[in-house]
Amino acid sequence: MSGIKETTNSMIQFVFPEHTNNNGTLHGGRLMDWIMLIGSITSSRYTKSATLLGATDSIDFINPVKVGEIVMLDCWVENVGSSSMEVVARVYAENMETGEKKFITLSNLAFVAIDKDGKPMEIKKKIVPQSENEKIITENAKMRRERRIPEIQKRKQKVLNAIDETEITRFNLETMRSVMPEDAFYGEYMSVGRLLKYIDESAGILAMRYAKGTLVTGSLDNLFFYSPIRVGEVVTLIAGITYVGKTSTEVAIKVHSENLITGELNHTCTAFLTFVHINKDGKPQTVPPFKPETPYEIREWKEAELRKDIRRNRVRAIKEYCGDYLDDYKSTATKLIK
Repeated sequence: MSGIKETTNSMIQFVFPEHTNNNGTLHGGRLMDWIMLIGSITSSRYTKSATLLGATDSIDFINPVKVGEIVMLDCWVENVGSSSMEVVARVYAENMETGEKKFITLSNLAFVAIDKDGKPMEIKKKIVPQSENEKIITENAKMRRERRIPEIQKRKQKVLNAIDETEITRFNLETMRSVMPEDAFYGEYMSVGRLLKYIDESAGILAMRYAKGTLVTGSLDNLFFYSPIRVGEVVTLIAGITYVGKTSTEVAIKVHSENLITGELNHTCTAFLTFVHINKDGKPQTVPPFKPETPYEIREWKEAELRKDIRRNRVRAIKEYCGDYLDDYKSTATKLIK
């Protein structure tokens, strides 16, 4: 048994040109890959076993990261259930010449411990709060886990939903990738960070094709994973534009995996990403107007407007405490639950 502080791990990444988009800032998919990497390391070190990501709350990118800056990722465990755990990753960047730090994002992740057969296994080691503050943090993490239960209970139904819903949108893109050994974090399962990088790239290509300009990742909405992907399978990513605002575009992307030997097809996840159209100075600029016409486009447009309102309020709340996120994990978590 341990407190939250004893579970902390850190990782530092230098931002090279190959990590950036064509605007010279860190690629959103690359950063998501790093977040999932430190999350996987933290959860696996805690359980002494393999872990898989079951869900991630929304990820909002507050500030851009430039070439030559360093990215600092801190990660810790806040609550442990029977076989799952709540893991938090905080990201900030630092300019090495000036020493200036800026908050980038904070991610709430849910990992599941698995045995050698890929089945959920019991986590015997539990978090024991070492202070009143940690007690509040663990209770808040427990509530996050409980809020996900209704969606998790749909897993068996969702995993079989491999039918493409984006094919009736007028702006769509389909890409396929073979899952190679280098795509795995360990063993036979595909790294979720690598998958999110592919998701971001595919969705970004479609958004850029529509806007005909440079776009950067603004956010990834709540995401649930219904089926793991194994090395040797083929991943299909089907993206469609669901909403266009003044300077941003939302893209839905459905992911399913296929076993080419057995023909088994499984729905892995469906993600909603928002991209911001920027000019040469990195400032937001307008995107071409889009009018939903098909029944699917109209339905998704209405749902996207609700997501947009939630996203706007969420980002506003994060920015209010942006500076405090550079403090230690206790200050960070305390600000989040106020």
